Amino acid sequence: MATSGPLLSLAAGVMPDFSPQQTVAAAVTSGWPAVGIWYDPATWTPTTTIEIRDRIADAGLVALDIEVIWLKPGPDDPAHFAAIDAGAAIGARHVLVVTSEPESARTAEKLQRLSDHASPSGMRVCLEFAAFTTVGNVHSALAILDAAGCEDVGLLIDPLHLARTGGSPADLATIDPHRFPYAQFCDAPARGPPPSDVPAIIHEALDLRLMPGDGALPLTELLAVLPRDTPLSVELRSAALRNDYPDPVERARVLLMATQQWLR
Repeated sequence: MATSGPLLSLAAGVMPDFSPQQTVAAAVTSGWPAVGIWYDPATWTPTTTIEIRDRIADAGLVALDIEVIWLKPGPDDPAHFAAIDAGAAIGARHVLVVTSEPESARTAEKLQRLSDHASPSGMRVCLEFAAFTTVGNVHSALAILDAAGCEDVGLLIDPLHLARTGGSPADLATIDPHRFPYAQFCDAPARGPPPSDVPAIIHEALDLRLMPGDGALPLTELLAVLPRDTPLSVELRSAALRNDYPDPVERARVLLMATQQWLR
């Protein structure tokens, strides 16, 4: 169902208990205009690529992103480039990257190599920061991108991670809008676990997110500072949502309706 406003995408993280094919099917049936795809190198096959590519094309769906590339210490991982190839084959616009690489310079070098691999297909690499990664806030993320000259690498903002790393929408106001090709979207209480309690922060991020409007994150302010109509990947990882809506289509439909209602 087409609506005015930002492009809304069903994030892969909403459906951790279903395959990418099932996630796409749920997005199509429930009316999402876009979808995110989870790439697992252990289970992804050429058949997976064909099935997802064809279903997305037949439905006129946008593949907003494919995730997740997690950078680790050591040499480049061939699976990361395979993820980009899979994303290119299904028509994904972005590839989401997080990092545990302790050296900022090495993170930047790896990001640039991933970006060079992605750019011929039109995909953009986007770096996400979080308290449980080695890029712990928006300022650290921007410093990595600027210092390395990673001009085409995007900066992915998750409102929960922004809040839990001490940031606010005001921190984004002076950043080049080109850095924000899309953003994530969810709600949560204004205050969360203490920054020192990383396991609790991870638990909140994976299981305790709230529907837009059910929490107190500054979502209105965030949308106001991002470029107009920035596509939103609705990243509502929630144990309650999974338990209350075990059917993937119903889960996707409820989340889309709640998001649209908040935006209105």
